[in-house]
Amino acid sequence: MKKIFLSAVCVLALVSCACAANPIKIGEIATVTGDFAAYGVAEVESVKIAVKEINDAGGVLGRPLEVIMYDCRTRQEDMVNAARRLVEQDRVTAVIGPSGSGLCIAAAPIFNRGRVAHIGTLPTNPLVTVDDNGKVRPYNFRICFLDPYQGAIMAQFSAKNLAAKKAALLYDVSSDYSQGQREFFIKAFEAAGGKIVADEGFRGEDVDFRSQLTNMKDSGADVFIFPFMGKSLPLAVKQSRELGIELPIVGGDGYGDFMWEISGETLRNTYWVSHVDRYDPTLAGFFAKYLESAGTECQEFMNAVMAYDCVYWLKDAIERAGTDDPEKVRDALEQTKDLQLLHCVLTMDEFHNPKDKDGVMLKCDETQKKSLFFVKIRPE
Repeated sequence: MKKIFLSAVCVLALVSCACAANPIKIGEIATVTGDFAAYGVAEVESVKIAVKEINDAGGVLGRPLEVIMYDCRTRQEDMVNAARRLVEQDRVTAVIGPSGSGLCIAAAPIFNRGRVAHIGTLPTNPLVTVDDNGKVRPYNFRICFLDPYQGAIMAQFSAKNLAAKKAALLYDVSSDYSQGQREFFIKAFEAAGGKIVADEGFRGEDVDFRSQLTNMKDSGADVFIFPFMGKSLPLAVKQSRELGIELPIVGGDGYGDFMWEISGETLRNTYWVSHVDRYDPTLAGFFAKYLESAGTECQEFMNAVMAYDCVYWLKDAIERAGTDDPEKVRDALEQTKDLQLLHCVLTMDEFHNPKDKDGVMLKCDETQKKSLFFVKIRPE
């Protein structure tokens, strides 16, 4: 696997402080190529920004941060290889990213055997931080809320805000992320008195969903649920509208501004779970820095903000640990409480997940070609 040092190519330890000090090495794994490339590029750029800010301000424990990044190419085997190299060869203090649940789950044994903490940016499947028996994976953490939470948000929003009684689902059978959201949406929607009238699957490489969408159209549903991500998402939205389906579409946090390039105005009447509001004034400064650094607007804003905050969370843990020793940093990550980050106040629960984070529902505005804040939801 090709190693990319985050500097001239991506990000290097940007050192304006403590130039003679040994750097603290942290790892990053990102989906720079492959189906989730848009998400990975945003994360790499955001880590670059955070590292530069921290090093310009004096580093961590008087030492500069150095980031070693590998592109896992959205493939589990490459994710495992990247994790192994960071843990066994590069001997990093901790690893950040990527966002895919299946990727993080695949590499979890590597981090636990190597006793190096891993922080997922947006992997929402429960099995990222616990095993099949519900036992906590000691070295796995995440900064985002989970699929059960996300599924409950979608269900509550559909049943209450949209007054939907019958839902039709389209999901990716090859994705842990998608299957998790589907499962938890169904459970919560039925608990709210709703009925699932269609449940259609596809595989991640598919690009034509018209057969499934036609079945969903004929089901009598009053809302469509799209719990998946990547390029399939805007294609499914566009094909729905081309089939004359004007029902509201509700999806999880797979939404990204890149979807406008494919879906265009067919994103009308669509709603998406988000971890942040892109137009929250408190985020304006970060997005201005992103534009200056990358030379382009930040499209995958959820990934960008989460990756940025992961760096600052790790910085805080290293400082509280008083060392870059991986096991002591792991302990500090676990003990995180009331940490003010850019997008939230972070406290870890006993399963290495954030406690009590609000979800945001965004609504796409086809006239402005933006996803705008619609409502904030914390599942009941």
